[in-house]
This record gives sequence, C-alpha cells and structure tokens, in this order.
Amino acid sequence: MATVTLLQDEEGSAEALAVFDDIRATRGADFINNFWRALAHDPALLKATWDRLKVVMGPGTLDPLTKEMVYIAVSVANACEYCAHSHTAAAKANGMTPEMYGELLSVIGMASQTNALATAMQVPVDPEFQT
Repeated sequence: MATVTLLQDEEGSAEALAVFDDIRATRGADFINNFWRALAHDPALLKATWDRLKVVMGPGTLDPLTKEMVYIAVSVANACEYCAHSHTAAAKANGMTPEMYGELLSVIGMASQTNALATAMQVPVDPEFQT
C-alpha cells in the first residue's frame, strides 16, 4: 500500500503539472505512471528526479535496451518491485526478447550468488583487477 496518494492531474500543483507535461512530451505518450504521481507531492523532487532520469537514460554510449537491462538488474538487487516491473516493460518496448530476459535473469541470479559467496568468504581482490 502506498504511503502517499497518487496525485491526479487535477490535484497537482502548477509545478508538478509542468513536469507531467514534459514527461508526456518526452515519451510521446499521455500516460503518467504511479512513481511520478507519488513524487508530485514534492514538485522540486519530482522535477529534479525527472531531469536527472532524462539525462541518465537519454542518448549516450550505452543503447536504450542496455540501460533498461542494467536498471532491471539494479532494481532486483535493491528489491524494488515497482522499478523491476517498470523497467522490464521499458526493456521489452526497446526490443528485449523473452530469451534475452531469461538470460538477464540468469546473470542476475549468478551475480547474486557469487557476490554473496565472495562477501561471506571475504575473498581479497586480485591486484590485477585493481586499476
């Protein structure tokens, strides 16, 4: 259950609605998801988060699908159900196939296991890996 209400357009401040308008324009869709609606209670945080997300997830050296798949992995590691679902949908929209998703989940599972083992055993980092 959410700890804040999800503000609808008619409930948002002018500042929040301006961000909603930018989200719609940037994404070319009318949908504003629940994350942004929850953040709308704090228009300054909403704007700062949206502005940063546009930069990080925008054009760069990594392609959009890779960025979304990394986002899924981090969301799983942080146990963020909302973000895992949101970015899985975005990855699929950017071309992630069921086979790619299965392989991604295998990598996430393997990394989680080996991370836990290395942490539990306090394995020292090889000097060759320290650059």
